[in-house]
Amino acid sequence: MAESNQAKIVVEDLSVYYEGTLAVADVSLVIPERRITALIGPSGCGKSTFLRCLNRMNDPIPAARVEGRILLDQEDITGAEVEVDELRRRVGMVFQKPNPFPQSVFANVAFGPRVLGMAGRRAQLAERVERSLTRAALWDEVKDRLNDNALSLSLGEQQRLCIARLLAVEPEVILMDEPCSALDPIATLKIEELMRELSQRYTIVIVTHNMQQAARASDLTAMMMLRDDRAGGVIEVGPTQTIFTRPRDRRTEDYITGRYG
Repeated sequence: MAESNQAKIVVEDLSVYYEGTLAVADVSLVIPERRITALIGPSGCGKSTFLRCLNRMNDPIPAARVEGRILLDQEDITGAEVEVDELRRRVGMVFQKPNPFPQSVFANVAFGPRVLGMAGRRAQLAERVERSLTRAALWDEVKDRLNDNALSLSLGEQQRLCIARLLAVEPEVILMDEPCSALDPIATLKIEELMRELSQRYTIVIVTHNMQQAARASDLTAMMMLRDDRAGGVIEVGPTQTIFTRPRDRRTEDYITGRYG
């Protein structure tokens, strides 16, 4: 695991409303650089909603309103003046189900650099594609299939391809929303191993319902729960080993041991 403790993202008093209804309430959280932070908690407690705030994926939802501050490298990303496309390059997201484009493996990874003007000459683009696939632990499996349709890959390979596509635009933060829920156990372990390797270079935040995955893969864990007003909030955060062996809040212990949720 990486050893950086410097804050990459600082969330201050974040609340999210949908159609005027409070969905996430007063969340404050420090996400350290080049570490893996896991968000756990029962369904409906706001984990994915919170995650999408970190690169403003809630913006297209007309009924959504966000209050509070989110500081990326000490700069507030919630303001109207922020270039959202650039923010999403810096803070990329991997979704629950693999979503490769119905194009070749090469075209999938090259897509972002081409759109953002990062492609350079063909040789430079090919080098970027190879580097991204290598970092996503996929190069050896697809180097002879770069012209094949990405949809011909297994689900686990597709998910790693989506990670490679993200890495090609040189992000700083990787958000993962249940990235293994559609995968078999072997593919899941490959993604977890990849996460650990990537955390040497990138800051990672993962939402997962898999307690074993959170325990195996993350450095820090934040426990989210619904409050009495049915809004989600963080009730406890700390080093993963501490959260899983000596939680301070009884609700955390009950959730981790399967007595709740």
